[in-house]
Amino acid sequence: MLTFFKKYKFFAVFFLILSTIIITIIYQIMIPKKVLKVYQPADVSTELVDTTLQYVKKYHTIADFSLTNQNGKTITQDDYKDKIYVADFFFTTCQTICPIMTDHMVEIQEKLKNDDEVMLLSHTVTPEIDSVAQLKKYALEKGVNDAKWNLVTGDKKEIYDLARKSYLAAKDIPYSDNDLVHTENFVLVDKKKRIRGFYDGTDSEAIEKLLEDIKILKKEN
Repeated sequence: MLTFFKKYKFFAVFFLILSTIIITIIYQIMIPKKVLKVYQPADVSTELVDTTLQYVKKYHTIADFSLTNQNGKTITQDDYKDKIYVADFFFTTCQTICPIMTDHMVEIQEKLKNDDEVMLLSHTVTPEIDSVAQLKKYALEKGVNDAKWNLVTGDKKEIYDLARKSYLAAKDIPYSDNDLVHTENFVLVDKKKRIRGFYDGTDSEAIEKLLEDIKILKKEN
């Protein structure tokens, strides 16, 4: 018996290793691949969605835009072509949630500073106050990397339409055509301009989840 095992020891080890590899491959195939949800207006609270879009269940994408960044450069959707990006809405004079949100954006910027596939985009909701000069001052104070993160201002109606009709990230103020309340949400957008996640920009744990979801999204793309 011992002679038999010694004779076929090599083959036994070979088949053991082969079996282990096959079982591992089968196990990996059986585990469902993590895929992020594609969000549609119908998936989001109606208070955050323009009435014209509240029942839309498919094909929602971020609309084309033309805004101006902290350096006076015109920023359009082409600057984010083939990029994953995180978008939010803020204003430089905000003393409540915005400083926390901005600090978390800085954290994301730092952790992804060498990742050219991911960018950031922050829209002011008070363009009448946040001029290019004001945004530049704010950007310098916060350590914004111009190559990775655009702080944008522009036409108020365009920004508000983007907030409610594209990013689904702002509440309308009743009986007013000129005001809205931006949420604390960071919005994750994929390379096809689709929304893939919402995250509380004031919550450290949510930021960690966002960073993990970016990894998942990069594998998908």
